Amino acid sequence: MIEKLELTKYKQIVILTGAGISVASGLRPFRGPGGLWTELAPEDIPNATNLRKNPETIWQIVCELRKISSGLKPNAAHLAIAYLQANASKDHKVTLITQNMDGLHQKAGSKDVIELHGSAFRTKCSNENCDLAAYEDNEIYELNHLPSCSKCGSFLRPDLVLFDEPIPGKEEWLSKRALRDCDLFIAIGTSGTVFPASNFVRSAKYVGAKTVLINLEQLNSSETAFDQEILGKAEEILPILLGME
Repeated sequence: MIEKLELTKYKQIVILTGAGISVASGLRPFRGPGGLWTELAPEDIPNATNLRKNPETIWQIVCELRKISSGLKPNAAHLAIAYLQANASKDHKVTLITQNMDGLHQKAGSKDVIELHGSAFRTKCSNENCDLAAYEDNEIYELNHLPSCSKCGSFLRPDLVLFDEPIPGKEEWLSKRALRDCDLFIAIGTSGTVFPASNFVRSAKYVGAKTVLINLEQLNSSETAFDQEILGKAEEILPILLGME
């Protein structure tokens, strides 16, 4: 039986979400059984090297994600988090950190989402010295007509954190600041194995926060830093846990 959390006890809540929270909306996970990354050839893996060698492959993946995500709706888990944020009192703060790139949290109504891995719906210049600002972009590009920068002429790229690339400084700083004051940490639909998110629960535990994991599979580690692991579907568990039902 799932028991409702006594949310009034906590003033600094940090929620971390991974791909598992979006499965009920129609998106496949990236890792694990049936995950997208398990089907890609080495030369197609979205990393910094392949972006330079073959940006068409990266754009193909992102444009496919744009096609799929644009027609999807947030599920009950996304909506529960947005409701919690919208109804938090001035003495309570709810910080949402996501590893997802699908924009479903924003569709649900969440504000100021910290997107650790960027967004499939933003584009930026591939030239790090260019001052073109990243911008919202829903365009589905033809692979033989990829966009180029209006300022420097370099090819444009999705505003994602690819494998082998660091988390942007702003998102990393905002996450660390939230975790520093955290008294309740909830991770949802994530294996917790990808850095830096893999260290978030330890950071929360270090400052004395209660730590909860909602996931389909139990963590393999015998030294988990989670106080509580709730196995099941996030869209069923989270509304109950947060008192929406």
